[in-house]
Amino acid sequence: MSTSFAVLDGYARLRQQVAVMLELARAGEWDALIDRQTGYLQLADRIQQLDKEAVLDHDSLQRKAELLEAILSDDLAIREQLMARRSELGQLMDSSRRQRDLHRSYGKQATSVVDAADKFGPGTL
Repeated sequence: MSTSFAVLDGYARLRQQVAVMLELARAGEWDALIDRQTGYLQLADRIQQLDKEAVLDHDSLQRKAELLEAILSDDLAIREQLMARRSELGQLMDSSRRQRDLHRSYGKQATSVVDAADKFGPGTL
């Protein structure tokens, strides 16, 4: 296999890998996404080494650019999904912290306040 073919094949495989990762992010499969990331990084390292040695013709350079554009687009979409997840986790942590603080301050009475807030929504008490 020529080096230029190996480079393009690597980028195509990387493109497939990031597309799968995007679907996992959209589905909220965070553990599977993290598992895939290891393989993605290893593949990217291999391609980087091959890319240094490869001499690509015009068509190959254009194909590489198309693949990179698709990879970067999906990578951006994954990052957006991760930012949304981080925000969601932050809200859950804040809620948990408020519940803990109420429980420390008011003991058993706090449980009924938190339950009512969960049932009727914040700001209704």
